[in-house]
Amino acid sequence: MKDASSVKSIGYLSAVSIGIGGMVGGGIFAVLGLAVKLGQGGTPIAFALAGLVALITSYSYAKLSVCYPSEGGTVEFLNQAFGSGLITGGLNVLLWLSYVVMLSLYAYAFGSYGSTFFPDTMQAVLRHVLTSIIIVALTMVNIIGAKVVGKSEEWIIGFKITILLIFIGGGLWSLKSQPLQLITGTNPFQLVAGGMIIFLAYEGFELIANTAKDVKYPARTLPRAYYSAVVFVIALYVLIAYVTVGNVSTDTIVQAQDYALAVAAKPFLGNFGFNLIAVAALLSTTSAINATLYGASRVSFIIAKDGELPEILEEKIWNRPIEGLLITSFLTLIVANVFDLSSISIMGSAGFLLIFGAVNTSNARLHQKTGSNRWIPITGVIVCSIALLTLVWYTLTNSPKDILILALMLALAFTIEAVYRKYTGRSIKKIHS
Repeated sequence: MKDASSVKSIGYLSAVSIGIGGMVGGGIFAVLGLAVKLGQGGTPIAFALAGLVALITSYSYAKLSVCYPSEGGTVEFLNQAFGSGLITGGLNVLLWLSYVVMLSLYAYAFGSYGSTFFPDTMQAVLRHVLTSIIIVALTMVNIIGAKVVGKSEEWIIGFKITILLIFIGGGLWSLKSQPLQLITGTNPFQLVAGGMIIFLAYEGFELIANTAKDVKYPARTLPRAYYSAVVFVIALYVLIAYVTVGNVSTDTIVQAQDYALAVAAKPFLGNFGFNLIAVAALLSTTSAINATLYGASRVSFIIAKDGELPEILEEKIWNRPIEGLLITSFLTLIVANVFDLSSISIMGSAGFLLIFGAVNTSNARLHQKTGSNRWIPITGVIVCSIALLTLVWYTLTNSPKDILILALMLALAFTIEAVYRKYTGRSIKKIHS
């Protein structure tokens, strides 16, 4: 009899590529300037701190993915641990809203980098125009089902990683005569807060969970894939941050924070480097928006099927969840054009810290079934909680209005769930019994 694992299509390298592609989808192009604004010379440490939270959480994802492999990923893990109550439903809706925020970040970055090819006087308006155009265009791509970007996904991932490695190599070469040091004059509290505000740059490793059922030899492959992807991206981000603060003044980076990575390439790669990074950002964010739109619409479809969102989202046209896609795109248009980069990052990072804290809690509750060392997910709950509280406290101190936006997002997630449950009585179904 043929081993079931032999007919599965995703091996170790493919799984690692999915995780790296999810994390380096567009976040680093968008949040580097914001990270430098908050972390100053200690920005590499801020990226390392955020990466540590992701690495601890990846343990829970690895264990849960092996035990409960499904397209549902995070949705299924929460269902398994918390049952069919309001907490599970609200968190699942929050996950969908967090995807909307991620899409907004990618679209914002696309508009920011795209506008750099035009005169300065036109950039403010063109950022909004380009942001809106890319959302609408890729929504249409997903509706007609032509995976134009999806077919070239591996090529795009390879291209952007190559460009980032060239950036790192060139930057380190220009710094070769200087001693290796990090400037840590930044307030430690602000450094931690900075790392947590840009935490959403690490979010994408969870995409591996959605492909777990197609992974060859999952018990061996999945943990290695999660850890390899997260460790690689931590090293990549820390080196990018180090090269950036080492070659360019923080004032220059902050002044151009919406397209900071391109500005950071200019001292050692010239205008060619600026344009190369800008093109890489456009390709990367286009790829990320396309993949996330597809994923977010599928998440809304899975949640609807499980009884947590209106039934209209469960309907399919041409065998695709079009209603979920259109609602996701509409909300993305609003968030990307109304809120600034800082507000978007706070919303996204807080949302994913909550979700990741819940996933760590899930693994702690299910540790006997998943074969986990219970203290690792408990540590994950603690670090996610500290990270979230630090983020909230910093935001209250420096930008109180953003707390209202975050509170609104949380209230919306649980209100949608509560109202829908009251009027339909539908309950969540688990994929794995």
